[in-house]
Parts: sequence; C-alpha cells; structure tokens
Amino acid sequence: MKIYTKTGDKGTTSLIYGSRVAKNDALVEAYGTCDEANSMIGLAMSYIQNEFFEEKEDVQRVFHQIQTTLFHVGAELATPAGKEVKWKLEETEITKLENVIDEWDAHLPALQNFILPSGHPAGATLHVARTIVRRAERAAVGIGEQVSPLVLAYLNRLSDFLFVAARFINMRLGQKEIGLHAE
Repeated sequence: MKIYTKTGDKGTTSLIYGSRVAKNDALVEAYGTCDEANSMIGLAMSYIQNEFFEEKEDVQRVFHQIQTTLFHVGAELATPAGKEVKWKLEETEITKLENVIDEWDAHLPALQNFILPSGHPAGATLHVARTIVRRAERAAVGIGEQVSPLVLAYLNRLSDFLFVAARFINMRLGQKEIGLHAE
C-alpha cells in the first residue's frame, strides 16, 4: 500500500465509506484530534518503557486498550451520518475507565488544591493528552446529534482518566505534584 495517494492534495479527505469532505470539516477535526490524543498517549507510554514500578505491565495493558478504543472512537467519528458504524463503541469501555480511575485514585493523596501539569515526562505528557481529549470532546459536541452519546461520554471520562493516570504515574515514579499557590 502506498503511503501517498495525492487524493488530498486539494484539501479534501475521505471518510469511512469513501465520501469526500474538506480537511477542515467538523468530523475530520474531531477524529483528527482523537488521533492526536492517541499519539500523545503513545509518547507518554514511550517514556515509561525503561522505568520500573510495580504496576507497569498493568499500566501498559490499560493504555493499549485505551489507544485501541480511541482508534475506534475516531473511526466512529469518521463515519458519515446514516452509515453503519464498523467499530462501534460499547458502554463497557466507559465502565472500564471508571474502574481504573477508582482503582488508581485510591492510591493517590487527596487533592487539597489545583495542581500544575508537570512531573515525570510520562505524567506531564498524559496531562497534555488530557487537554487534547478535551479538545476532541469539544469538537465532537460541535458536530451535534450525529455523534453517539457514548462517544461524548467516553471522551469525557477519558479526560478524567488521563488526569488520574498522570498523577498515578508521577507518584509511582517519585515525582511530587506542584500545587497552584496564590501569590
């Protein structure tokens, strides 16, 4: 398969099923932002590759599942209205996120104030991924009724998860959180 097709040289791209839209179409913005978040999560996982902590394999497994699900969310967003979604998001994916949020959050100190996105490169990168997911959520909301409520709920929960995951990774890798202090 060739990497370049030249079909997008005039500013259009194909959705699933082949219909062409402008590269700045709301659907493209939404699924492209999911792809950006997925890439940032991959970068975060690369930062823990040579790190050692007790739950590392579990963390990697959870993030592999999340990246796969986020790919499916993007595919759902790339499906034109009225067409069958090939990779449909299931509510169980939201429940999985909630379970891991609860599990990892139980190990974290209670927040006393806002924290600044920082810490180990993996944790800081997960904070960036969180903000990208929030942008994907805003883009998906902007599309309107065509977007599945499960997609919106998943993106919302995923940003919550990434906040907890960043804190969890930072804690496991010995990085202190920097609280926001009024001056």
